[in-house]
Amino acid sequence: MSRPVLEHDIRIIDTSLRDGSHAMAHRFTETQVRDTVRALDRAGLEVIEVSHGDGIGGSSFNYGFSRTDEMTLIAAAREEAARAKIAVLLVPGIGTADDLRRARDAGADMVRIATHCTEADVSPQHFGVARELGMETAGFLMMAHRTSPENLARQARIMVDAGCQAPYVTDSAGALLMHEARARFEALLAEVGDDAWVGYHGHQNLSLGVANSVIAQEVGVRYIDGSLCALGAGSGNSPTEVLAAVFDRLGVGTGLDAGAVIDAAEDVVRPFLPRWPKMDRNAIVQGWAGVYSSFLLHAERAGDRYKVAPHEILRRCGELGYVGGQEDMIIDVAMELAGEHAHA
Repeated sequence: MSRPVLEHDIRIIDTSLRDGSHAMAHRFTETQVRDTVRALDRAGLEVIEVSHGDGIGGSSFNYGFSRTDEMTLIAAAREEAARAKIAVLLVPGIGTADDLRRARDAGADMVRIATHCTEADVSPQHFGVARELGMETAGFLMMAHRTSPENLARQARIMVDAGCQAPYVTDSAGALLMHEARARFEALLAEVGDDAWVGYHGHQNLSLGVANSVIAQEVGVRYIDGSLCALGAGSGNSPTEVLAAVFDRLGVGTGLDAGAVIDAAEDVVRPFLPRWPKMDRNAIVQGWAGVYSSFLLHAERAGDRYKVAPHEILRRCGELGYVGGQEDMIIDVAMELAGEHAHA
C-alpha cells in the first residue's frame, strides 16, 4: 500500500459540505455547494468532502432526506474545484458499492469509508472497490472513545490491509480528552508505520477539537479535518478557519491562505447557516456522555414531539451505548422518558 505524496506538512480536509449536512438537516442547495467549493478551492484546500451527512446513500426516512440528490451536488463540486479533490463518505450498510461507483462517475476522487470503531471488518469489500476505481481512500473509525487505543490500532490495521491509505481517529462525540486523543494517535501511528497516514476528525462538544488537532500534528498525524464555521453535527467540527490560523501561527505548512479561509467562513458559509453550531447544554452533554454527534437534531425533534428535554434523551442514549445507525432508537428513549415523567 502506497501513501499519497503530501505537498505540505499536514493535509487539512474540509467537511463543511458533508458533516455540515447534519447541521443543515441535509438541505444544501446546489448554489451553496458551488459557492463553498469555489471559496475553499481558492483558499488552497486539497480535499473537500461532499455528501449526505451519513454518507452517500444516506438520504432516507431514517437519516433524513436530502433536498438535492448527492450525485448532483458531487458533480457540481467537481465542476467548481480547479485544484481540490472531491471526497465522499460511505458507511457500509447505508451506502453500497454501486453508490460508490455512481459517486466516482459524478466526479469523486476520494472515499472515506466509515465504520464503528470496533467494526472495521465490514469495510474491506468497499476499500477493494474504491481501489479498483482508482480512488484515494481513508477510513473513519467512528466513536473512537468507545474502545482502547490498542484495539483501535488493530482496527486500523484491518482497514490498511484492505486498501485504506489513512485510517482516522474519529471523535464522533467530541468526547476525547487530550491525553485520550494522544494515546489513540500514538497507537495508530505505531501500528501502521509507513504503510499509511493517520488522520483525526474532531468535534467541539467539549471545546477540544482544535487542541486535539494540534496534539495530532505534534505526534505525527498528517490528515486533519475541519469545517467552516464549525458546520457539523453536534456542536460542530473543528473550525477550518481556526485550524488555518493556528497552524499558520505554529509555522506548520498546510498550503492554505489563512485569510482566504477566514473570508470563506464569514462571507460564504455564515450567511446561509440555519443555526450556528455551538456548545450549548445539549451539545456539551453529548461530549460528556459520549453520544454520537449526529443524534442532536433527532433528539431535539423527539424532545419537541414527546415533551422531554433533549439533553435528557441524549444522556440516556449515552447510558445505553447507542452508536451511529441507531437513530431510530431515539424515539423509544423519548417515549420511555415521557412515561417516566408521567408517573413521577
